[in-house]
Amino acid sequence: MTKKDLITIIIPTYNEEKFIQKCLQSVQSFLLPKDIKIEIFVIDGGSKDNTTEIVLNMIEQDKRIVLLDNPKKIQAVALNIGISKSNGEWILRLDAHAMYPSDYLKLCFETAIRTNADNVGGLIITQPGGTGYQASLVQALTTHIFGVGNSGFRTGISEGEVDTVPFGFFNRDVFEKIGYFDERLIRAQDYEFNKRIKNNGGKIWLNPGIVAQYYNQKSILKFLEKQILKEAPYNAYMWYLAPYSFAYRHAITSVFTTGVISGIFLSPFSSFVKYMFISVMVLYFFLAIVSALQQAKRYKNLLHMFTLPISFFLYHFIHGIGVLTGFFRLATGTSPVQKIKEPWEGYGFYRIKLNKSLKK
Repeated sequence: MTKKDLITIIIPTYNEEKFIQKCLQSVQSFLLPKDIKIEIFVIDGGSKDNTTEIVLNMIEQDKRIVLLDNPKKIQAVALNIGISKSNGEWILRLDAHAMYPSDYLKLCFETAIRTNADNVGGLIITQPGGTGYQASLVQALTTHIFGVGNSGFRTGISEGEVDTVPFGFFNRDVFEKIGYFDERLIRAQDYEFNKRIKNNGGKIWLNPGIVAQYYNQKSILKFLEKQILKEAPYNAYMWYLAPYSFAYRHAITSVFTTGVISGIFLSPFSSFVKYMFISVMVLYFFLAIVSALQQAKRYKNLLHMFTLPISFFLYHFIHGIGVLTGFFRLATGTSPVQKIKEPWEGYGFYRIKLNKSLKK
């Protein structure tokens, strides 16, 4: 039985010694809605650093914090463990790699009550994950529309209904009606769940007054490695498991990469292809240079003028390679998601519509 005056906060962790203390301190500073209490679940996937020691030390001072074990290490599993053990009517899913202002929870709660939304969130302000230039380069790369497309919660958007939000604030009923997070998705599980909400008539609301500070990768190589090995392939896997989750902004890089590779190989055999390929690339780098100039001015760093154009290209091309790799592994039956049986009936590919609707 859930408590109507309780909010459960879930924070998955794995090797977060650099961020977990500041994250939890920001959570401890939350302004709470009237007559509302919180419980804080830190769900750790077997950290090899000092993450759990830091959390245990903080538990001694704050009994609202509970440390739980996630033996499968997967973030979606951590979220599901937290949901299953939660006691609150509301559930706030947070990221350990971020810090939150004191009004974060209060604004989430008030927005959910005001809009009657099934999931509420806001904007993330990307911060450098380190002190070197590469960290600031990743920040600039991921905060411009040319880099991340129409990802409104990263680049700014007005208040209203959206297809996804980061760090969602959920009414507990949504999990009882449409199920938990898809544990086959090591990445993209949040986006799939949000699209499942929309697909079943629910409402996702973004309030730009809700803001979190998120710390990205500290080097461009780590960032690109994450894209090609995890983020991009799991976009393809997500579409396979849940076709309703398809979004053009996630697929456009695969089209771009296919065009670049095709243009390079076919241009010697066709003057028309050569002309079109050169024209498209000239336009692309013109837009990349303009975007780089804007980011150089925004972050007051002239070096961005020279490094961002090629960084944009590497990001888009490598992400596209990752998506295409995901397609290839699906086609050959070697993707990790195809090796896991569906945990419950209607859990994945055939879960286009559920019997229980979220429509109010």
